[in-house]
Amino acid sequence: MKILGLSCFYHDAAAALLVDGMPVAAVQEERLSRRKNDAAFPIAAIEYCLDTAGLDPEELDAVVFYERPMLKFERVLVTALRAFPASWRSFPHAMKNMLGEKAWVRGVITSRLGVPGNKIFFTEHHQSHAAAAFLTAPTERAAILTADGVGEWATLTVGTGTRGPAGTSIDIEREIRFPHSLGMLYSTFTAYLGFAVNEGEYKVMGLASYGTPNMADEVRKLIPRTADGAFRLDLDYFDFHTTAKRSFSDKFVKLFGPPRNRYDPIDLSTEQGRRYADCAASVQLVLEDILVDLTRQLHDRTRLPDLCLGGGVALNGVANARILRESGFERIFVPPAPGDAGCALGAALYADRIHFGNPDTDFPDHAFWGPEPDAAALARIAAEDRFPADTVSDEALIEETAADLEAGRIVGWMQGRCEFGPRALGNRSLLAAPHSADMRDRLNRDIKYREEFRPFAPVVPVEEAERFFELPPGGARLARFMSGVFPVRPEWRERLAAITHVDGTARLQTLERSVAPRLYDLIQAYGRRSGIPILLNTSFNLAGEPIVNTAQEGYSTFRRSGIDLLIAGNTRVRKRARTEKAAAHEEEELA
Repeated sequence: MKILGLSCFYHDAAAALLVDGMPVAAVQEERLSRRKNDAAFPIAAIEYCLDTAGLDPEELDAVVFYERPMLKFERVLVTALRAFPASWRSFPHAMKNMLGEKAWVRGVITSRLGVPGNKIFFTEHHQSHAAAAFLTAPTERAAILTADGVGEWATLTVGTGTRGPAGTSIDIEREIRFPHSLGMLYSTFTAYLGFAVNEGEYKVMGLASYGTPNMADEVRKLIPRTADGAFRLDLDYFDFHTTAKRSFSDKFVKLFGPPRNRYDPIDLSTEQGRRYADCAASVQLVLEDILVDLTRQLHDRTRLPDLCLGGGVALNGVANARILRESGFERIFVPPAPGDAGCALGAALYADRIHFGNPDTDFPDHAFWGPEPDAAALARIAAEDRFPADTVSDEALIEETAADLEAGRIVGWMQGRCEFGPRALGNRSLLAAPHSADMRDRLNRDIKYREEFRPFAPVVPVEEAERFFELPPGGARLARFMSGVFPVRPEWRERLAAITHVDGTARLQTLERSVAPRLYDLIQAYGRRSGIPILLNTSFNLAGEPIVNTAQEGYSTFRRSGIDLLIAGNTRVRKRARTEKAAAHEEEELA
């Protein structure tokens, strides 16, 4: 069967295509439209998926949307009515927002693709998350936990999944419903700290390491536990259920102090900056404590060794590592796209394996389902710009790039199909030496243009990981898609300053050669030169932009930032060396 999965209209739109149960293509719309977190109907992503498979829309057997729009509409309507009269200002906006494309998805798909209505199917939001987590993992039976802001009604679900010759099943046993939500708790603090919701949560996690959780008791007032082991939000501290303008209430501000203006820098040397960091540390700790408790309960009930995590909360690598250490599960699987973009793939898998009852097949254990870069296009653009470009053999590429990295150069690295999900896992990466804190500062200042408190990730061959990092059993697997944060061994922290966070940890990626052979060989070549087979790996993009997709986009980013060397395939372009006279002339012009 040919099944297209779609997610869109809220954030992180994407499309994914299965043919005979196997993925052929998956890509986020933002990578093609170049609008970060693009939520629009993913027509470019759909076209890419169909073109990759050589299909026309009428050849599809099914198109599956990742949630049930009318059930979501029910939740929006009921929530607004329950909050009346406090919600009277937001009610017209909420209805107008829902009664457009978001409610009439079947008609939108039919009109945009020409697919008849009887080929269009819907899963529930958390079913899509669960399928994306479980059906992509190398396990036949596992416990499943999904958590995010909200789907239709559910905000957190727990259950089990089974797959094998007898068939595939995903059984959701319990759920917590809106407005009680771990994702909404964390996103409320994200907004309070001046970051963009659904984008800045990872900044809160990074900032938390600079603070102490001395407000954890205050945070716990916001989310008391219930007798059945779950939780609820004390809605007196929140406004997200009554208005779209602000997620926290005046009572919240009275408890935690004035919110940060998003345009004000966070100066950690000031009392105000430290308060923001302490706030982040406190909500991070409370989130971790609740997740550890819920997963312990799940393990005690199921007695299964494996846990699959899905939903946006599963992007919290610090919490994931604690779950691995403390829940009792031996292995934790987090897909490379656990958020809503991954629901496009989850919806297609759920329809294929469960709705249509097709036999289960092993899912390829990597994240590379997007477009490939055109190395010839890079050479052509560079020539038009009179930049030196050359194409070299694999051996020369690896050895000479290792020498460039050893010399302190920053490399834009584009190889093969782009990653599906928010992490750069080695095919659209910026690579650098991991040793000096100056390198971290240079990347933040001259390339990423981002806050100084945000850490960079290391990538290491899986067989070398325990030499440099303190990994619990199962840690190397959790780090496969950069889904866990682990301590750097104390004896290596000074020599790995660029990737060691202020608390001595790193968001680690472990790499097998079969996953990304060229990157693996490059790391080993660098290790032979430096004695440390580790590279700093961060996403190939500037602040506010999606990760680059094509060679042209890579070249544009290369020209607009402090990247020294750009490589697509075996083709590479270098920045011209500036003479002292030219540099002085540029400084005079800027003065």
